[in-house]
Amino acid sequence: MTHEIAVVPGDGIGQEVIPAAIEVLETLDVDFEFIEAEAGDRVKAETGEALPQETYDLAASTDATLFGAAGETAADVILPLREAVDSFVNVRPATAFPGVEAVRPETDLVFLRENTEGVYSGREDRLTEDVSTLTRVVTESASRRLAEYACEFVTEHGHDGFTVVHKANVMRETDGLFRDTVTEVADERGVETDEVLMDAFATQVCLDPGQFDVVVCPNLAGDVLSDLAAGLVGGLGLLPSANVGPDRALFEPVHGTAPDIAGEGVANPAAKIISAAMMLEYFGYDEEGTAVREAVEAVLAEGPRTPDLGGDASTADVTSAVVERL
Repeated sequence: MTHEIAVVPGDGIGQEVIPAAIEVLETLDVDFEFIEAEAGDRVKAETGEALPQETYDLAASTDATLFGAAGETAADVILPLREAVDSFVNVRPATAFPGVEAVRPETDLVFLRENTEGVYSGREDRLTEDVSTLTRVVTESASRRLAEYACEFVTEHGHDGFTVVHKANVMRETDGLFRDTVTEVADERGVETDEVLMDAFATQVCLDPGQFDVVVCPNLAGDVLSDLAAGLVGGLGLLPSANVGPDRALFEPVHGTAPDIAGEGVANPAAKIISAAMMLEYFGYDEEGTAVREAVEAVLAEGPRTPDLGGDASTADVTSAVVERL
């Protein structure tokens, strides 16, 4: 079966790490058809819109999307693309790799972040020159859908349960609904849970990340706390992610466009290649996904390494090393 993959490199180093990931995927015995489309700052400058309708439609109709990065137009690109695949959960692993200097080398977390609502629902208003408002939206249906995915995730991957991170002591109606719904679904499924307030989690994960495994949280909390965890494992350049919907998904590195190095050919492609491994696993190519992960981990540990990890290798050097190991 041929899987159609929308490819949206975007801006900055997205133009460099996306080809690296595709080069790796093309070494495998999988049947992918890559269809490239445009989005981002450059496209907006040329056409007046950051996300052309044809790019949105492509993401909404293909089996999956590989996305690179977007600059100033990031919110105008990635949020609609997540909507196009009806992504209700953002899966963000934060894992320390052997041989890579990390603040907390014992860190091995997976964040399952609600991906459709909260303060990212876009309901902002400017009432007067002095007053602006933001409406935080939390629904039982979205919270339940996330919880059901979390229960299936921990069961499939052999985890004991998950931690619910929230701020229901202050946001009693919104985070209260989120917490109550998630724990209720877990109880129905026989999955163990514990709870941590999000500010306490921010401290505890820095002091002892080993106490956490799978973390389920609302949209903004998941965004901020997973970035915090990135600092424990070596930076955003090492974090992949998946935006999963009921019928299709979008895979992106957590890092941005890195304008300071864009175009120099030294971007670290690891996060994008691991995101591609997540896509392989999404389609059921578990053996191939594992092989890609192990190849990336070996290169991260033994080199060559890009400058962000203390080396002097190029993006192409690292990609070739991964391909060679495969």
